[in-house]
Amino acid sequence: MEILNFIVPFVVLITVVVFIHEYGHYYFAKRYGVGVTDFSIGFGKEIFGFSDKSGTRWKFCLIPLGGYVKFFGDRNVFSESEQAELLKKYGPVDREKLFTTKPLYQRSLVVAGGPLANFLLAIIIFSFIYMFSGKDFTPAKIQEVQENSPAFTSGLKKDDVILSINNNKVKSVLEVSTYINASTSEKIDLVVLRNNSEISFLIKPKTIDSEDSLGNKAKRKIIGIKIAPLNNELKRERLGPSKALFYSVKETWFVTKTSLNYIFSIFRGKGDSSQLGGPIRIAKITGQVAEYGFIAFLSITAYISISLGLINLFPIPLLDGGHLMFYAFEKILGRPLKQKTQEGFFRIGLFLLFSLMFFTTFNDLKDIGIF
Repeated sequence: MEILNFIVPFVVLITVVVFIHEYGHYYFAKRYGVGVTDFSIGFGKEIFGFSDKSGTRWKFCLIPLGGYVKFFGDRNVFSESEQAELLKKYGPVDREKLFTTKPLYQRSLVVAGGPLANFLLAIIIFSFIYMFSGKDFTPAKIQEVQENSPAFTSGLKKDDVILSINNNKVKSVLEVSTYINASTSEKIDLVVLRNNSEISFLIKPKTIDSEDSLGNKAKRKIIGIKIAPLNNELKRERLGPSKALFYSVKETWFVTKTSLNYIFSIFRGKGDSSQLGGPIRIAKITGQVAEYGFIAFLSITAYISISLGLINLFPIPLLDGGHLMFYAFEKILGRPLKQKTQEGFFRIGLFLLFSLMFFTTFNDLKDIGIF
């Protein structure tokens, strides 16, 4: 029964974010007259589905770890001659439905439509939360500075009000820990308000083994301060549509930027790769978050949607970003890449994806105590 508490929320979350991703592809495909034969949530054997009037088969399949949209006459076109052979198989009407015959910008938008839909979903979710549940705007005041801590050594004092961390304006007590732990630089640039004057500090945080709010093992950066609401008053506001949209876009951009910085820090050998997780960890966290209610579940859905959209934009063959990379080469060269070249890229992409899957699965199993 406990396993179901993790599996059900995970399947719901994955179904939502994958459906939105694939619908982004589907929307632009239909907009530009591309025929769509399959819209699948999951892989493998079809469990149930239906066909619409245009001939698209909408289906749910056995393995709910992704999805795909299949276009009419779908295949990779490596050369002009291969495209000519493909066109011979279809009449004038069917040729208009082929993805490969569309202008480069339309093909690019069809491919980019999936990640764009994921970012849009996150913005809509955050906007909904800010309008109906509210957003915290409680100023962050330092209640205590621990002796011999990085904050103490740097000169931070009790009653300092934190204004910004690494050029991110601190609007809420909840953002202090987020901005500190999102930093990938050796030192944190922290600005406080003291006696009506702004003072800047460069602080080198400590990294400790700890647990997150859900009880999962995590490495946290600390500087040795305790935060309290200014005047001991919590300030939570329900925002209007325009203000909610503004902060939703800002949050989506922050998560995207922070994720990219974290990934680049791993490549530079400075990031903690043990925090990379796969489906098992996502399922675990989703189940834990779902216990806190609908709003918490919506929040994790937004963050996973951003991650899915961002990962798919990486220039790795087999991902949307890989196709966009090929289209960039096609634009520069004036023709598609040759078959051998594309096949070489696909082999590299397959190796990278399998390596990433193996690594994240190992982290997941270690996280739950198997290794």
